[in-house]
Amino acid sequence: MTAPPRFVRLRREPDVLRLTLARPPLNILTIDMMAEINDVLAEAAAHRTLKALVIDGDGTAFSAGVAVEDHVGDRVKPMLETFHRMFRTLHGLDCLTVAGVHGAALGGGAELATFCDVVIASDDATFGQPEIKVGVFPPIAALHYPRRIGAPRTLALLLSGDVLPAAEALRLGLVDGVVPRDRLAETVQAQVDRVRGRSAAVLRLTKRAVREALGREFEPALQALEALYRDELMTTADAAEGLRAFVERRRPVWTDR
Repeated sequence: MTAPPRFVRLRREPDVLRLTLARPPLNILTIDMMAEINDVLAEAAAHRTLKALVIDGDGTAFSAGVAVEDHVGDRVKPMLETFHRMFRTLHGLDCLTVAGVHGAALGGGAELATFCDVVIASDDATFGQPEIKVGVFPPIAALHYPRRIGAPRTLALLLSGDVLPAAEALRLGLVDGVVPRDRLAETVQAQVDRVRGRSAAVLRLTKRAVREALGREFEPALQALEALYRDELMTTADAAEGLRAFVERRRPVWTDR
């Protein structure tokens, strides 16, 4: 970044980036704030040995959505371009993405949280897409939610504008775990720790495999995964090291290559 960010905080660790939405109390997403988020996501995309990206929020909410004033007039086009750039970059990330959600995750905030690979919510969290109540619809939710929770549940949620408590979001599959508020940080950390002992190179190829096969017919998907396994995975130093370590009955020493 060319200047210190005003609306986000970034904590860098050797193999993990932690992005905190820092426009309390509700972390309303403005165009400027989303531009800062995009800078962080671009850094994550360029980090070849990154194992995890964690997204959470300051204040009383994860994020209550995109600023209403950015939905009108000549601000709509740059708002959509900046907002959707976040999801284009997130979709292409090969590292694990984890959202730690407390309080409200509404509109664009819910989309950002639930687009992550793993979504951990505190028991006080709420999720919803209330756009229908103000006469619009959420493009990312319309695209992504059917993959997470199926088309009928997506329609019920988007057409009603209902806001769900964390337990109901868990039942539907929008989130992957619900914990007491005071255990949210440690539970997110446990998710990160699960991948920290793995090879970054193999983690990234594994996520690519799942993403590339999703929604494809069986035979084309299998052929693509065969090529990925043969031509990329098996040429990594860590695949050779992992197999050799298994035969030698020792712990592998990863180089993330």
